[in-house]
Amino acid sequence: MSANLLALIAALAYLTAAGVQLLSTARGKKGLSRSMAVMALIAISCHGVATWAAVFAGPGSDFGIYKVTSLTFLVVNIACLMLQTRRPLQNLLIALFPLSALAVLLAAFGPSTGESQQDLGVGMSLHIGSSILAYALLTLAAVQAALVAIQDHQLKNRHTRGIVQVLPPLQLMEAMLFELVWVGVILLSIAIGSGLVFVDDIFAQHLVHKSVLSIVAWVLLTILLWGRHQLGWRAQTAAKFTLAGFILLMIGFLGSKLVLELVLQRT
Repeated sequence: MSANLLALIAALAYLTAAGVQLLSTARGKKGLSRSMAVMALIAISCHGVATWAAVFAGPGSDFGIYKVTSLTFLVVNIACLMLQTRRPLQNLLIALFPLSALAVLLAAFGPSTGESQQDLGVGMSLHIGSSILAYALLTLAAVQAALVAIQDHQLKNRHTRGIVQVLPPLQLMEAMLFELVWVGVILLSIAIGSGLVFVDDIFAQHLVHKSVLSIVAWVLLTILLWGRHQLGWRAQTAAKFTLAGFILLMIGFLGSKLVLELVLQRT
């Protein structure tokens, strides 16, 4: 079976799974239904094979913007389903799965924008791997932060119907958010540290925006964790810091790749 066909199957399965979960949530059901779980596993399996084929299509590895985005969403979805065994994160999938469908299709059918890299080495593999894992966990944190902000706003205005009815209690939602931020910051620390050690010039002209914005995002998220521990920061403050940090990361990472690869056609 070709990688392109697997990408199409993955996209269709993602959209079906998102629709099933949305319908289940609208009916007030909690947890993952069996049909949704089956569709999610099919989607992730096909996504994994299709993305692997896209990244390692040639003799080296292609980490162009479309491939990296697809790989990141793959990791996001796997992490979300794994964390589902501990925390009720199923509502995040309603937003993540349609985006994943778009990402896997772009990786399969979009043009190649990255330069093939022959031998990454252990150090660069650590940097790239920890970066993708950090972006994945902080993507989950950003979606969770948006839900926390909406839920807190609704409760403060005494709106107890709609989304508030299907979400876990606000205290649990906040705890889940900070758990995601903690793990994301640890992985981001490894990514930044390994970049300083193993990347030849992390502040070179074509990397400086990514490097600076990643460090600023790390500072913001670290301040958030300090504020939670020392000052008891909660819902709206936590959501603002998390979303601000995530936006900086995405501008630094995807924004720089977008300009370099699609506008300037450099790698």
